[in-house]
Amino acid sequence: MLYISKHSEPAPNVAANDPSAVFVVKSLLYPLAAVATLFTCVLAWREYPAGPYFLLGVLAFITAAEFFDVAPLHGNRTTSWALRLFLDISLRWSLVVTFLWVLLYLSGLSILYRSSVVLSWALLTPVVLWAGQIGAGWLLLRTGERGIPRRKAVIIGLTELGANLADKLLEDPLLRTDVLGFFEDRQASRLDVHTPHRILGACKDAAAFIAGHEVNVVYIVLPLSRDPRILQLLETLRDCTASIYFVPDLLFCNLIQARFDQVRGIPLLAVRESPFYGIRGAAKRLFDIGVAGVLVALLAPILAAIAIGVKLTSPGPVIFRQKRYGLDGKEIVVYKFRSMSVTEDGKTTYTQVSRSDARVTPFGGFLRRMSLDELPQLFNVLEGSMSIVGPRPHAIAVNEQYRRLIPSYMIRHKVKPGITGWAQVNGYRGGDDLELMTKRIEFDLDYLRNWSLALDFSILIRTVATVWRDASAY
Repeated sequence: MLYISKHSEPAPNVAANDPSAVFVVKSLLYPLAAVATLFTCVLAWREYPAGPYFLLGVLAFITAAEFFDVAPLHGNRTTSWALRLFLDISLRWSLVVTFLWVLLYLSGLSILYRSSVVLSWALLTPVVLWAGQIGAGWLLLRTGERGIPRRKAVIIGLTELGANLADKLLEDPLLRTDVLGFFEDRQASRLDVHTPHRILGACKDAAAFIAGHEVNVVYIVLPLSRDPRILQLLETLRDCTASIYFVPDLLFCNLIQARFDQVRGIPLLAVRESPFYGIRGAAKRLFDIGVAGVLVALLAPILAAIAIGVKLTSPGPVIFRQKRYGLDGKEIVVYKFRSMSVTEDGKTTYTQVSRSDARVTPFGGFLRRMSLDELPQLFNVLEGSMSIVGPRPHAIAVNEQYRRLIPSYMIRHKVKPGITGWAQVNGYRGGDDLELMTKRIEFDLDYLRNWSLALDFSILIRTVATVWRDASAY
């Protein structure tokens, strides 16, 4: 089972703090492997590796670099991690191939390519990317002792964040970093954190120690401010040749997709942002359109049969429309097959459906137990107001009630609501009390922190399995 929590593995990134070899491999592994696989297939089918194939190679390099995150190289791997990685690579690669083929088809260039070459390339590349990812990490680990020199690091500030940073540096052997210890002004009796690492002295002693022990990296885990103590510390380190990093303590901010950015040279730190920025947003939208379009086509007879059943078994409209909050907290209209004898727009009042609720029609009860009443929301997805996977939208009256009771409740609206979600496949579908709603919001925020196409696909598969045995559906 795919499990995501507050403490799950962070999204991969590439930083100057990585050793040079790791930096290069992380940045170029996916696009170079995609291009290398293309030309291997071209040669295997005895095609000329120039002309149109050269153009496809350039496009493949650019799109692979955009659609894929950097390769998540690290030393600690598990079987579940490898399976999630392969699934994520396969889904992203399918989007790359679809994008490239549509581009070539619309431009009239698709006739220049041999179908056997393109098909073999499309099928082989995700396997190569996955194997390259595994192999690159293994190779860097094995050659690290000879090819990647170890670095010495010190941490200024023995805080919980500083101790956690030291642990993370030592956990990943690819970072090739030895933490020599901490510098801290407080007495040991005043510290709330215990660590096996040595306290090397007070902060004022750091510069002399760094110079005398060939320290390569300094991490400052103190408040970033114009406090005289901070200014004095920076002054003592001005002649230091080590790389210096400030480590901001942002754990209190309830981070959602934290990342660095800039506006014309002015640095910014995003502490709460949507995961669907740039190409990630395009990938999410393509996934939604593809899945919703296929399901509408496949389920058209069932949709028609349900519509007829609703119309014949009770008076009223076939489609029930209810106002809910969508992206950025804006009102949207959500479509459902009507399953009750009464309708509420949900804007001012909303009464949660209970077991054996007299308002639910017999046919509507069947629809609700099988979640078939939610199928019209596929059209919400196609029109762009919802996603296949995301936090389930609540009636506006429910939102207004719980946004005052649950901290960070409205953060779930940084993404489009979904037909199914991470909370629902973990058993938090029904119920309307503070405890259940709090747990549901916790899973929604975990989804925002840890989104990937592989997670969306996993939730989609688990939803199908959950529908048949969900005791909370009524």
